[in-house]
Amino acid sequence: MDEGKMDENEWGYHGEGNKSLVVAHAQRCVVLRFLKFPPNRKKTSEEIFQHLQNIVDFGKNVMKEFLGENYVHCGEVVQLPLDFVKQLCLKIQCERPESRCDKDLDTLSGYALCLPNLARLQTYHFAEHRPILCVEIKPKCGFIPFSSDVTHEMKHKVCRYCMHQHLKVATGKWKQISKYCPLDLYSGNKQRMYFALKSLLQEAQNNLKIFKNGELIYGCKDARSPVADWSELAHHLKPFFFPSNGLASGPHCTRAVIRELVRVITRVLLSGSDKGRAGTLRSGPGLRGPPVCEASPFSRSLRCQGKNTPERSGLPKGCLLYKTLQVQMLDLLDIEGLYPLYRRVERYLEEFPEERKTLQIDGPYDEAFYQRLLDLSTEDDGTVAFALTKVQQYRVAMTAKDCSIMIALSPCLQDASSDQRPIVPSSRSRFAFSVSVLDLDLKPYESIPHQYKLDGKIVNYYLKTVHAKDATVMSARFKESEDCTLVLHKV
Repeated sequence: MDEGKMDENEWGYHGEGNKSLVVAHAQRCVVLRFLKFPPNRKKTSEEIFQHLQNIVDFGKNVMKEFLGENYVHCGEVVQLPLDFVKQLCLKIQCERPESRCDKDLDTLSGYALCLPNLARLQTYHFAEHRPILCVEIKPKCGFIPFSSDVTHEMKHKVCRYCMHQHLKVATGKWKQISKYCPLDLYSGNKQRMYFALKSLLQEAQNNLKIFKNGELIYGCKDARSPVADWSELAHHLKPFFFPSNGLASGPHCTRAVIRELVRVITRVLLSGSDKGRAGTLRSGPGLRGPPVCEASPFSRSLRCQGKNTPERSGLPKGCLLYKTLQVQMLDLLDIEGLYPLYRRVERYLEEFPEERKTLQIDGPYDEAFYQRLLDLSTEDDGTVAFALTKVQQYRVAMTAKDCSIMIALSPCLQDASSDQRPIVPSSRSRFAFSVSVLDLDLKPYESIPHQYKLDGKIVNYYLKTVHAKDATVMSARFKESEDCTLVLHKV
């Protein structure tokens, strides 16, 4: 990319999160990612460069090692003309969601990350003119805490995502509770995975987006977004899944198209053989805890029908979901067991502030940092070294809990026998595909106290409202059956 000849008109708004904003090039398969800051917070150009370089190093030296070479794209730090950045900022401002405008794009340093556009195919060479469909999924945490440090029994029964949904709806973040439960997606059981993906499609929130040729066609920006329109989505997807137009329009067509989409995504998520070291972290995911979340509507519906919950089929060890789950499970102690260790590190840093660099709190994220993450012992010897290792593992686990999986699909040509790319079949067509991981910034050390408070808030709200309501319903049912009379006769 020639940084000297930059035209803001060649770039368009692509999306943003809490800490960064992304623009995509209209022709080339690249995006630029800029940092965002509150209006009153200024950072030097050197600090911003180092922040971005840390993101690259963490991806290259840590997440690539865990998840595998093909899934992680680290990009590079580039310096852009300040005039281009300012003009670009003005151009895209009207496209930004109102809820994200509390922070401004960094227009002062000129630094950004240049990355491949993951809404496009990332494997081998491909014809740019082929239509590309991309599904972005933010699966969230796929296991229930197994730590003995957990003080609320409910956390051993209901997953964090399902509990958090109730607080988010109560505070107006979202209009209604999603039926999606991460444990269903991570189960490896196709029936549960189908249910999870359909639930995401019904109530996407910020956990699912669909792009067509790089343009967002489906996804929720905030609570004010319109209700999901499956018929409109099916209209977009029909040429991909039923190219011969064999289906009539209407509800049957919509259901058939959505069903095909869900099947293809499931097959892609269960595929993969890219080698990463996450498989060595533990003998298998979910061995220390129930394989289901009690709040999952899928599990509840089975219980209401008097059926047993289906066994966890287990994820293939080569697939990205399995590897992601392994990294998430570096959260060995839960935030409740981790917080006292964070305080131990904090007390040490208060006494020896110059040690912050030695402890690699803010980087560098190199091979030595990665090696320390492999120590899975939970026997506390009282040292700062033990506490620091658990804190760093927690930060990496939180990163894996908040990452996004990008699945890019492109219809195969009639004669694709010479094509070396991975292929996934659907009923009427076949797709070349690539899978990538997005949002792999290491979670900040300073966010741990916030996570501790938020955890307590989520659990307490769930216990006071949802669980209390369930208990009241059960109590009412019990009272209804109280007036029966038992008569005993002598024999």
